[in-house]
Amino acid sequence: MEAIRLPFQVLMLKNISSSVLLCIAVLNALLFGCWTKHQQPNSALNKHQLFGNAQGTTYTITYYHPTSVITKTAVDSLFEVIDKSMSLYRADSKISQFNQSDVKALDVDLHMSKVMKKSFEVYRASAGRFDVTVKPLVALWGFGPNGATDLPDSLTIQRALSQVGMDKLSLRGRQLQKKVEGVQVDLNGVAQGYTVDVMYDYLRAQEIESFIVEIGGEIRAYGRKPDGQSYKVLVQRPEEMGDVEDFIVELDDRSITTSGSYEQFREVEGYRFSHHMDPRTGRPLISKTISVTVIAAEAIDADAYDNVFMAMDPEEAIAFANSQNKIDIYLMYLDQGQVKEVYSDGFSRYILTHSN
Repeated sequence: MEAIRLPFQVLMLKNISSSVLLCIAVLNALLFGCWTKHQQPNSALNKHQLFGNAQGTTYTITYYHPTSVITKTAVDSLFEVIDKSMSLYRADSKISQFNQSDVKALDVDLHMSKVMKKSFEVYRASAGRFDVTVKPLVALWGFGPNGATDLPDSLTIQRALSQVGMDKLSLRGRQLQKKVEGVQVDLNGVAQGYTVDVMYDYLRAQEIESFIVEIGGEIRAYGRKPDGQSYKVLVQRPEEMGDVEDFIVELDDRSITTSGSYEQFREVEGYRFSHHMDPRTGRPLISKTISVTVIAAEAIDADAYDNVFMAMDPEEAIAFANSQNKIDIYLMYLDQGQVKEVYSDGFSRYILTHSN
């Protein structure tokens, strides 16, 4: 498929209805909650749910256990620990300390070192499309904690690019080092998925055998519900394609996440642009991909790679996913102004049925 460079305003869905937006909704415990006719619930297991706000979004944890053994206090304390590690909005976090101009190296905590290790792995696998050093670009285009009001000029962008690139960083053990002065990191593109995995590990450590964790649309499930059913997720398909039914995806010990050019955007002087940055150009990403849903074993992989697939042409994204043999994707894109879809070879095995 020949790559098509669509006008940026069209790319950002200015003329596409909101139904195109990929919607992931946890159906199982959150919406369905019904037993099948031929299966009876295990009366020894009760359904428990925890809700809250964290990391600038909301979270929901649903689990089955005889008693309520997971407390909101314990869950919120885990969020607090991770925020102290990787939150850009906390001056006392490890990441904020590292990003200070006079810091050349820092011994980071276990959470940040794990996320940085994964970031280097995905950076290499994606030929630099995934890059956590884009913080100067994120700030330049107004998506950082301090915001911005004007569009940057070419000279300002080039200056920022001189401090962008994971080849300007090194990780030795837990010591994160800057090879170039002024390099900063932004882990928002992967830390939320990592947090889902931390919650997963915590629930497993508490011997919870059936649960689903959702943080801001990042989801990971484990085990089956008392009636023997797996956890299910709804993936909405675009009505612009005509009479198509939504997917119901079955998650057997898998994670799922979505990313799209509609998630976060700014509009300045009629120029509408996404928060996804292209580390090669220093500008917001231009791609004909509208959204991508990623299924992987761990949420950190799903979260990191959805950024990668957003930066690829659909044909390249599918080929990459198929070559990995551990990640499956469902992708919506624009082709000559028409909304189209495609998914990797293994994605169909997760489709339980179509909704009505």
